[in-house]
This record gives sequence, structure tokens and C-alpha cells, in this order.
Amino acid sequence: MRKIYLLSIVLLFAAAVFMMFTFSSSESVASDDGEFDLNDQQFSATSPPIPVKVDFAGEDAPLNLYSVREYLDRELLVNTYFHSSTIQLLKCSNRWFPVIEPILKENNIPDDFKYLALIESGFLNVKSPRGAAGFWQFMEKTAKEYKLEVNDYVDERYNLELATTKACEYLADSFEEYQNWTLVAAAYNAGNRRISESIEQQKTNDYYDLYLNEETSRYVFRILAIKTIFNDPLLYGFDIKKTDLYPVLNTKEITVDTAISNLVDFALAQGISYRNLKELNPWLRTNYLTNKSGKLYTIKLPK
Repeated sequence: MRKIYLLSIVLLFAAAVFMMFTFSSSESVASDDGEFDLNDQQFSATSPPIPVKVDFAGEDAPLNLYSVREYLDRELLVNTYFHSSTIQLLKCSNRWFPVIEPILKENNIPDDFKYLALIESGFLNVKSPRGAAGFWQFMEKTAKEYKLEVNDYVDERYNLELATTKACEYLADSFEEYQNWTLVAAAYNAGNRRISESIEQQKTNDYYDLYLNEETSRYVFRILAIKTIFNDPLLYGFDIKKTDLYPVLNTKEITVDTAISNLVDFALAQGISYRNLKELNPWLRTNYLTNKSGKLYTIKLPK
């Protein structure tokens, strides 16, 4: 037994010496550009810079407060080093911001709310476990209150232009109540009732002074962090070429006021695939369109 133990020690020592000489002798490796010294390679992660000033919709965040500064720092860390997610958002925003921005402007909603839509859905037509859907994550009840059609055949929460217009109405109504855009953003996450109750109980209407649940406490800071990174991606390590950004979709529109019995045949008649039709019109929820009321629908097609 003792002999086996000693033999094991000798073998381990020999292996260590072999590896030491092997790696110490390999001081350089080949690359496409020639050779580089391994000792010159430095791999490090640094704390992303916190801006001197940051605001949401023109309302400054009080970065002199340690809690505000550290909450922002946390979200900057998360979104700076969650590379795949943030790169994807940067790419998608090039396609969807040009659709959202003019609608916000037309309805007198601050431009910063485009970041709210971005963090709500990641610019994916997803449906949450609670049933919120589309880029703006409208709940079905709220969507119907704002005159979006939601049924088994049509779900206009997935119609970006319509949903953005209705989101503007919702945000404007919320601003009427709070007279503060930061609270409007917080209420979009937590619900107006919960924010109003918190304001009443805690006797402050300053978002940065309110003690809220973890998700809502982080919500505005995530918007601020994404906005900060998007305003200077290179500063935060995101060197994305313009050619890597997703282009705005080149589409045309047609209107229909009758039922479509088969959307596959309809798509083929337009010279496109069914998949292409559904991707451009995600609000069409089945392979046909019922239209007993004669409602005028706008359908997108590729140019």
C-alpha cells in the first residue's frame, strides 16, 4: 500500500514538472497576424462607468443618494455583462425604434418610453405567464379597455403601431394622475393602484423615495441603465457595426374589410409565403380572418 502511495506521489510530481516546462516553453502562439506573447494578454472585467447625470423623460435621478447610485450601478453591471441580451437589444432597436419614436412624438409622450417597451418585451412578440402580450405587454383587460381587439382570431396587442398608439393613451392617462413621468413608468410595471397606495401610505410621491417591491424598485433603473448604454455603446464595451444592426422592414400596406377564409391562399395570391405574412402581421392569430362586422384591417406585405 505504501509503495502504491509513493508511486502516486512520484507520478504526480513528474506530471507537474512536465506541464510546467511545456507551458513555460510555449511563450507565443500563432495567430492570423503572426505571433503574440501570451504574457501580454490581459483578461479583466471592470466596473462600468456611472454617468455624472442621468434622467428619465427630463426628470433627473438623484445620483447623490447612495441607494440611487447603487441601484443604477447594479443595472449597469447586469446589462453591460449580459452581453448576448444587450447586443440583441441593440440590434433590434435599430429596426423598431423608428416605428415607435414618431408615434410617441405625435402623442406628446417622452421619447424615453421607447426603452420601456424594450425592457418589457425585448422587442419580441412574447406572452407572459400572466397573459400580458406584445411589445408593450398589455394585459387583455387593459387592451380591451383601450379598444384593442383581442379574441381567438385577432389580437391587436401584437400590432405594433396600434399597440403603441394605445400605450400612448394609457401613459397620458397615467400622467394625468401623477404629473410625473418617472412614476408613470413605475406604475406601468406595478399598476396604478399599487403605486397610488404606496404614495398615500408612505407620504411621498417621489419614486426614488418610495419603498416598493423588488421588481418595481429595479424597473426604472433598468430603463436608465439601458438608455445610458444605448447612448454610448462603445463606452460600455459594445462595438456593434452598423451592418450588424437589424434593418427597418421595407413594407407596404393593403386594407381588407371582408373575411379571409384561408390566409395561406391569401399569402400566395400576394406572392409571399404564409410564414412571411404571419411574421409581418403577428396580430393574425389563426390561418383565417373572420370579419362579420366589416371592420377595416390593415395588412402589411413586403415591398
